[in-house]
Amino acid sequence: MKSFQVADFNAPLREVDAPTPQPSGTQVLLKVKAAGVCHSDLHIWEGGYDLGHGRKPLSLKDRGVSLPRTMGHESVGEVLALGPDAKADSSGLKVGDVVLVYPWLGCGKCETCLGGDENMCAIKPNAIGVYCDGGYADHMTVPHPKYLINLEGLDPVTAAPYACSGVTTYSALKKVEKDFNTPIVIFGAGGLGLMALSLLKAMGGKGAIVVDIDARKREAAMAAGALATVDGKAPDALEQLTKAAGGPIRAVIDLVGNAATAQLGFDCLGKGGKLVIVGLFGGGAPWALPLIPIKAVTIQGSYVGNLRETKELLDLVRSKKIAPIPVTTMPLARANQALLDLQQGKLVGRAVLTP
Repeated sequence: MKSFQVADFNAPLREVDAPTPQPSGTQVLLKVKAAGVCHSDLHIWEGGYDLGHGRKPLSLKDRGVSLPRTMGHESVGEVLALGPDAKADSSGLKVGDVVLVYPWLGCGKCETCLGGDENMCAIKPNAIGVYCDGGYADHMTVPHPKYLINLEGLDPVTAAPYACSGVTTYSALKKVEKDFNTPIVIFGAGGLGLMALSLLKAMGGKGAIVVDIDARKREAAMAAGALATVDGKAPDALEQLTKAAGGPIRAVIDLVGNAATAQLGFDCLGKGGKLVIVGLFGGGAPWALPLIPIKAVTIQGSYVGNLRETKELLDLVRSKKIAPIPVTTMPLARANQALLDLQQGKLVGRAVLTP
């Protein structure tokens, strides 16, 4: 099989040819049909996160990410073979099925994992494409059939991003669902932002005002149904947000996660509002601490989503016939170029690699 691996942080991906693995135990072997290129892949490729305030960057190596690593946590594949113990599973999975891979695995044994929140596992995170090899390849293995969701006719290329940008935004939106009767604010009009707009409408939300510093992405957000867009660098960005909302802003979802977006997101909230931070761009917290209790705001992190939410998401996509976000398909051999395009802000929507 062919794969493209991070051999050294901040170095070009290495093309690797190796024997195609055979599934053992409960493993399932997939022929990869599509693999999304996520902004989180950039952090893995670069080796860490900026913590701001002059602090040492958060090293992924220190967090247990070992190299070489085949990235790719937004993967769709065709089932080629099941291990001997997987065949006895009651999932109904069979050879030839086209499936979305749920990648946010944990140890599978702790109370958190057994409760259905493997994405929150603190014992031994084992996310596919992060801690074990993922979909930047023509074949991959998944440890158990329960992590595979039958696409039932959904397009593999446009469905691949649901494994991360989809379930990440779905989970974040659920955290502010009680405020859907008023416009919410979304920072970032990349793949996650456009996904959030389509899901918000399907979930019954009134709509969103989208903030982005890139004019092309603001245009894409308007085309995707944003109520209004604001340039985050505009000197009157706060005033524009307040005017566009037409009333107190109750909920902000920050899909960028840097000091500037966190500050503007906090500032635009009305009393008792909620700021949900999803993005991992980096930096330090900018808020004046007394204003947090004075405004009585909630600041909450949101990390991807669990398997149950991913299944709910695909059911929502099918029942509401949600239009996919824009995707740029690129052959697997151009994985390096896809990362560079994402790093340089050239992509609108999602790049998806197709072996």
